[in-house]
Amino acid sequence: MSSVKVELKQSQVEKIRDICLSFGNNPGELINVLHKTQGAFGYLPAEVQEVVADCLNIPVAKVYGVVTFYSFFTMLPKGKHPISICTGTACYVRGAEKVLEEFKKSLNIQVGETTPDGKFSLSCLRCVGACGLAPVAMIGEKVYGRVAPENVKDILKEYE
Repeated sequence: MSSVKVELKQSQVEKIRDICLSFGNNPGELINVLHKTQGAFGYLPAEVQEVVADCLNIPVAKVYGVVTFYSFFTMLPKGKHPISICTGTACYVRGAEKVLEEFKKSLNIQVGETTPDGKFSLSCLRCVGACGLAPVAMIGEKVYGRVAPENVKDILKEYE
């Protein structure tokens, strides 16, 4: 993963400070602060984590540890249409790996990456809770069930 230096505008720093303040600058609220901050910015680059650490008066390493531990948090911007492929047991057994390979090939990106135009990002997750529809792919909040590799191009066309 390449690290991109992000220049935060003063208004963005103030927004982060306001979020921290809304949780009383309480270090015990770190996950809630990060959740709300990612909701506002879309992702949590190092520069955002530094402001959070400063506001909550905790080490940046602690913030980074939480961000990297929980798969919900991301340090890279997601695409306009984030694609998640379920690799839970039911989906895996029914061919999720082949579906994932087809998305990687069609988009020319790897898991964890975003297309150069910022349109799509690709990730895997463990379970969507739609095991009866395996294999499952999600684009944003929309769930696609019984996805076969030959369906991938048609699914992507919906977002052009």
